[in-house]
Amino acid sequence: MAGRKTFTAGEVLQAADVNDYLMDQSVMVFAGTAARGSAIPSPTEGMVTYLADADQVQVYTTDWVAVGRGDILQVVSTTKTDTFSTNSTSYTDVTGLSASITPQFTSSKVLVLVKTLVSLSTTVTSGGPALQLLRGATAIGNTADGHIYQQPVDATRSLYGASFDVLDVPSTTSSITYQVQIKTSTGTAYVNRSDTESDASASSITLMEVAG
Repeated sequence: MAGRKTFTAGEVLQAADVNDYLMDQSVMVFAGTAARGSAIPSPTEGMVTYLADADQVQVYTTDWVAVGRGDILQVVSTTKTDTFSTNSTSYTDVTGLSASITPQFTSSKVLVLVKTLVSLSTTVTSGGPALQLLRGATAIGNTADGHIYQQPVDATRSLYGASFDVLDVPSTTSSITYQVQIKTSTGTAYVNRSDTESDASASSITLMEVAG
């Protein structure tokens, strides 16, 4: 794709000039990525398009990327309001604490925010449950192993907040599932309840697609 051409009076306007200097350097409007891919099977660097379904302007470098990187393109969130428990010393899925997202672009990042409430059946002075985040079957983030919090040396064994954030780069436009897992170093680990009270609290996982 050329940069700019100064036309002179009386010059014959060639089809190649229209395509190169006008069409390919305009902001081309398409209904969505499928229509754009059909119309521009081999884009060149610097092309700019507008996608009506996403209400977004994109420029082509080595891939189509949103103009104004850092914009939040979509948000998906799951809130778990029931309880979960395990005495496994290996990471196991926390049922109901997962979320799926389908990125619009391969250049997008996914910001994962995990907020949980946990407790342990055994009073300890250090260690306790540990959390891990999976993208599909791949571990991509965790709390410091066995050190979400320090369990107080008393009999209450209260509910403690445990959270962590991960900025993931999945490089795909396929659906991705993020799953929270937990394990315990001793005793029984609980999510959304204390050892002494069975009333449920709430935990959540939130996914934000960030324009790359």
